[in-house]
Amino acid sequence: MSPPDLLDIARAVASRARDGEQVEALVVRSRDTDVKVFDGDVESLSVAEVAGVGVRVVTDHRQGYAWAGSLDDAVVADALADARDNASFGAPDEFYGLATLDDIAGVEPASLHLWRDDLASVDTDTKVRMALELEAATRAADARVRGVEAASYGDAAVETAIATSTGVEASSRRTMCACFSYAMAGEGTATQTGYGFSVGRSPSDLELATAARDAADRATRLLGAAQPPSRRLPVVFDPLVTASLLGLVGAALNGESVQKGRSLFVGREGEQVASPLVTVVDDPTNPEAYGASSYDAEGVPTRRNDLIVDGVLRMFLHNVSTARRAGTTTTGSAVRGFKSTPGVGARALHLGPGTSTPEKILWSVPEALYVQSVSGLHSGTNPVSGDFSVGATGLMVRDGAFAEPVREITVASTIQRMLRDVAAVGDDLTWLPGGAAGVTLLVSEMQMSGK
Repeated sequence: MSPPDLLDIARAVASRARDGEQVEALVVRSRDTDVKVFDGDVESLSVAEVAGVGVRVVTDHRQGYAWAGSLDDAVVADALADARDNASFGAPDEFYGLATLDDIAGVEPASLHLWRDDLASVDTDTKVRMALELEAATRAADARVRGVEAASYGDAAVETAIATSTGVEASSRRTMCACFSYAMAGEGTATQTGYGFSVGRSPSDLELATAARDAADRATRLLGAAQPPSRRLPVVFDPLVTASLLGLVGAALNGESVQKGRSLFVGREGEQVASPLVTVVDDPTNPEAYGASSYDAEGVPTRRNDLIVDGVLRMFLHNVSTARRAGTTTTGSAVRGFKSTPGVGARALHLGPGTSTPEKILWSVPEALYVQSVSGLHSGTNPVSGDFSVGATGLMVRDGAFAEPVREITVASTIQRMLRDVAAVGDDLTWLPGGAAGVTLLVSEMQMSGK
């Protein structure tokens, strides 16, 4: 028996709207595999299949929501009844409402091919072997690798459909898989760890040797790390770190955060907030992004949103509700699972790549700190004031090359100043699992606190 069509289920729920009522159904079906291995054995293995529906009802400016982890007709009907009941207890808000045909007018959905049939044809035993091969390759990549803290394989195949009583309909499906390795290298009593990964739409896209080599290289180059003296100096961020930093900026460009006063960009539209080298884009229509999608979580076509252009703050991300509250239009940036109401978020956030290679950036300063990893990113950052102080590990850079490794340091500034002090953006745009991307990034000066 073939599985039920998700869009048919969503349409059936939306068609039951009563007079003066808006009804929306989000239906999701997914299959996920996660394998973790350690010391040549499988440490954990899970294969999960999930199907569910989330129902939203808006009536008299009151919103109700309910969800069910089943696509059974009776269970779906109960979710609709619960959403109606919840709406009767909701606080009124004039900006509550579903997406309408006006919200999608003039925006053609991107034609994206994000599904790979061959993912389903790869059996679980093969996926386990890939994780074991990755662990073995990481051990063999360098004689100084003493062990592998973790090696893993994961994938997901997700199908989604949404329909509303206001006439909006959308469906999409995507696959993604990734492998990760954490190498532990040592000399004498000192040990360091390093991280490597590979990501793609199907297992055939994964490069196990690259993930293993990167993990080993990033661990071994930190051997002998010591705490340096404190001083101010230029800082070069590794692409993996830049992606995390960009996530902080993206959260501050969230229209919901702005409306709640939880953003350092409140009231700054049209201002020069960053170096002219900085352009921040969220483009879910880019198939290279692993968060790419033709539609957002309200059925609105996604589009490229240029948030900061040449350092000037141009716009914020919005879903339907936050856009109405701001007196503007949705940017197709609603995000959620079937268990929650829509929030706002980026799907494919990245810095516009520059023209400098990473090697050229390292040569551009006589001395710098290269930050390979950070800790305490969220606890060390204030999203309103922009204060930034995080733990870091990395290497000193001199004469265009890595010099001695350093550890037990803190790098500090404010997000506002870091954005203004961007002196170079690399051309090495690297898409990561989850949808973000990183580049090599040079900030002209930060405080490095060591001994």
